Amino acid sequence: MRNIQNYIEHTNLKATITSNDIEMLLKEAQENNIFGICVPPFWVKKAKRDIGKTGMQLVTVIGFPLGYQMSQTKEAEAHQAIKDGADELDMVLNISAIKSEMMWPKIEVAKLGKLAHENDKMLKVIIETAYLSEKEIVDVCKICADAGADFVKTSTGFADEGAKVEHIKLMRSVLPEHVGIKASGGIKTYGQAKELIEAGADRIGTSVGPAICREAKD
Repeated sequence: MRNIQNYIEHTNLKATITSNDIEMLLKEAQENNIFGICVPPFWVKKAKRDIGKTGMQLVTVIGFPLGYQMSQTKEAEAHQAIKDGADELDMVLNISAIKSEMMWPKIEVAKLGKLAHENDKMLKVIIETAYLSEKEIVDVCKICADAGADFVKTSTGFADEGAKVEHIKLMRSVLPEHVGIKASGGIKTYGQAKELIEAGADRIGTSVGPAICREAKD
């Protein structure tokens, strides 16, 4: 697959991430012409400053990694992330509310989507497929699409399982064409990335983006 780098968000969301790690993440992404980097909210301002005018997308996370924060907290996080320079917001859906069969998650996605779009930013919703049945994945994808999400994302990378081809295919069968899919969680090889893209993924979130790019050239 050509131009695999155009799909990749080179990611470091470790608890122990340092300033040096942020600089290395960006350096590796720039050397491989990777689409974007994904960093914790605390490091968005530095990453934006370091990116400068290169055009690389800057992604951060909201309500990470469990998603059961109050919506007001997520909104405050999103406001700050946008102020600090984030281009895209990856918000963890409230799985607890989904499991309780509440409609609040749809309202939350709509609120965060409105905030993102008013600031010309993008909202991706992490649904954590490892915790959902196939029916729940279908239902949640419909909720996200109806509420205005730009992308639906498989995983935080913190659950027991990450992106699966069968889940990507299921999501693609349900989501309208204008809603993208980000596969993330446990993606370590070019083969995995290629298979997920062929199944319908539009983005790949991975901590080994440069290695995947090198493998694609071999």
